[in-house]
Amino acid sequence: MHEYGFWSIVPPVVAIALAIRTKQVYVSLFAGIWLGWVIINKGNILEGTFDALQGLVDTFKSDGNTKTVMFTLLVGALIAFIQRSGGVGGFVLRVNTIMERLDEKSPGKNRIFIQLLAGLTGILIFVETNISILTVGTLYRPIFDRLKISREKLAYICDSTSSPTSILIPFNAWGAFIMGLLAAQHFDQPLNALFSAYVFNFYPMIALLIVVIVITKGKDIGPMKRAEQRVLEEGKLMAEGSRPMIPEDVLVMHPDDKTLLKARNMIVPIGSMVLLMPFMLIYTGWDSSADPEAPWFSLVFQAIGNGSGSSAVLYSVFGALLIAFLMYWISSTLKPAEMMELSLKGMSGMLNMALLMVFAFAIGNLCSELQTGAYVAEISRNWLSPGLVPTIIFITSSFIAFSTGTSWGTFAIMIAIAVPMSQSFGSNVYLAVAAALGGGVFGDHCSPISDTTIISSMASASDHIDHVRTQLPYALISGVVTIILYLILGFTIG
Repeated sequence: MHEYGFWSIVPPVVAIALAIRTKQVYVSLFAGIWLGWVIINKGNILEGTFDALQGLVDTFKSDGNTKTVMFTLLVGALIAFIQRSGGVGGFVLRVNTIMERLDEKSPGKNRIFIQLLAGLTGILIFVETNISILTVGTLYRPIFDRLKISREKLAYICDSTSSPTSILIPFNAWGAFIMGLLAAQHFDQPLNALFSAYVFNFYPMIALLIVVIVITKGKDIGPMKRAEQRVLEEGKLMAEGSRPMIPEDVLVMHPDDKTLLKARNMIVPIGSMVLLMPFMLIYTGWDSSADPEAPWFSLVFQAIGNGSGSSAVLYSVFGALLIAFLMYWISSTLKPAEMMELSLKGMSGMLNMALLMVFAFAIGNLCSELQTGAYVAEISRNWLSPGLVPTIIFITSSFIAFSTGTSWGTFAIMIAIAVPMSQSFGSNVYLAVAAALGGGVFGDHCSPISDTTIISSMASASDHIDHVRTQLPYALISGVVTIILYLILGFTIG
C-alpha cells in the first residue's frame, strides 16, 4: 500500500530541518521537493529535477492554491492603501489617546492592554483563520512597534489565537468540515459528537491559556524572551540579519503632508473584509446545501460548511480593496491613478510571500504523492494498546500536520483512522476524535510550511523562521501537557 515506506517522510523532514537550521526557507523547501521527486523517480536525478520543477508549476492546477496566491498579492495592495491614505497613522493616534487615558489610571499597563486587545481580536474573528491573522497583524503592528513589542510576539499572538479559536468554535468552515468527516464515520448527530469531543480537545484550550499567561504575567521563555529583551534594550524590532515577510518600503508608505490622518481609512476597509467573509462563505456554499427545505439557519450553516475558504478570502479582500478605492476617491484622499500605482507596488512587495506559498503547496502535493500521512498513520497502529490510543493518535496527527503543513488534511486522514481504531479497542471515541483534532492544530503550529504560520509571519512583518523558533517552546509546552492529560485519561476513562 505504501510504496515508498520510510522514504515518504524524509523529504518534508529534511526541508523543515534545513529551514530551521539555515533560515534559507526557499532553498530548504526546494531541496525537500527535489529530494522527494528523486525518490519517486527511483534515484534518477535528471528526471527528479524536471519533475520537481513541474511540481512547482502544477501547484497552479488547483483553484484553491491559485486563489490563495492571488489573495496574498491583493493583501499587499490593501496594506499599501491603508498606509498611504493615513489610515494607519489615524488608527495609531486613536489608540494612543486611549492608552494615554489608561496610563493615567494604571501606569505601565499599556503593553499588557494592547496585547490582550490583539489576542481578543483574534479570538472574536473565529470565522476564518487567515482573515483573523491578517486583521490582527495589520491593525496592531504599528502599535506594537511603538510600544517596543517584538514582531515575533505579534506573530505568536496572531498564530496562537486564530487556529485554536477556529477549532473550538464550530460555527465556521472548520466546524462544518469536521462534522462532514464525522458524518462519514456514521455519526447520526455529528454536531453533538463534535461538542462531546471538544470537552477533551485540550491542546487549543491550553494554547489560548498560555497566550493569556504570557501576556498578563510577562512569562516569556527561550527565543521569545531574548526577542523581547532585544526590543526593549536595543530598540530592534527584529534580530540582526532577519528579514520581514513584507518589505519595509511597503510598511512605511507614509501619506503626504496634505493627507489627514483618519482611523476610518483603515478601519472601514479592514472591517469590511472581516464582515464580507461569512457572507462570501455562504455565497460560495449556498448551491451545495443538502436540504433546500430545511430551516434558514440550518441552510446558512450548511452553506458556510460547504463554502470555499480560498474563494471567500479572495472575494473578501477584493471587496475590501474596492470599498477602499471608492472611499478614498469620493473623499479625494487618493486619486485613481495613484491608487493603481499603489496596488502594483503593494503586490510587488508580496512576491516573496507568494513564492513561499507556492513552495509550501508544492511540498504538500509531494507528500500526497508519497502518501506521507497515510504511511505515518499506518505504522502508528503497531504501537497501540487501549490506554495509549488517544496519546498515539495525538502524536501521529501532530507529525502528519508538521510534515505536510496542513491541519485539514490531517483531520481527513486521522478521523477516518481514529474513530474505527478507538471503537475496535473499546476506547472513548470522543477522546480519540479530540486527539486527532488537537494534534492537527499542534503540528500546524510547529510547522514552518503551514499556511497559517506563513501568513502570521506576513501579517506581523516578522522573519518567518524567527516566528517559528519563538512560538515553538510555547506550542511544545501545550503539546506536552496535552499528552500527559491524554495518558491519564486513556488509562482511566479509556
